[in-house]
Amino acid sequence: QMQLVESGGGLVQAGGSLRLSCAASGRTFTTYAVGWFRQAPGKEREFVATISWSIGRTYFADSVKGRFTISRDRAKSTVSLQMNSLKPEDTAVYYCASTPIREPLQIPSTYDYWGQGTQVTVSS
Repeated sequence: QMQLVESGGGLVQAGGSLRLSCAASGRTFTTYAVGWFRQAPGKEREFVATISWSIGRTYFADSVKGRFTISRDRAKSTVSLQMNSLKPEDTAVYYCASTPIREPLQIPSTYDYWGQGTQVTVSS
């Protein structure tokens, strides 16, 4: 079993920044990667970014490249998503998730453990 808890969401104006954190506990040693996904009302859950647990390799959705960064602290079992230059279209519930397998990392079904989500709202 593995537990993931997100924090750091909130309300921010367009152009602002937020930092989300994901705290992992339990069977973290089986994790290949931890990713962030988001889901806006009426839309499907979409990939945002992911980082491999061992070597820290990162992948980003085209929509957030150059604005978001992802990092992990293995000692603290945390993964952070730094979001800069936020846009109203970034408004969504953000989820972190973990996967024990290598690919495909951009689809939700690859991930087996999920956090409860944290709301991010960007006002125009």
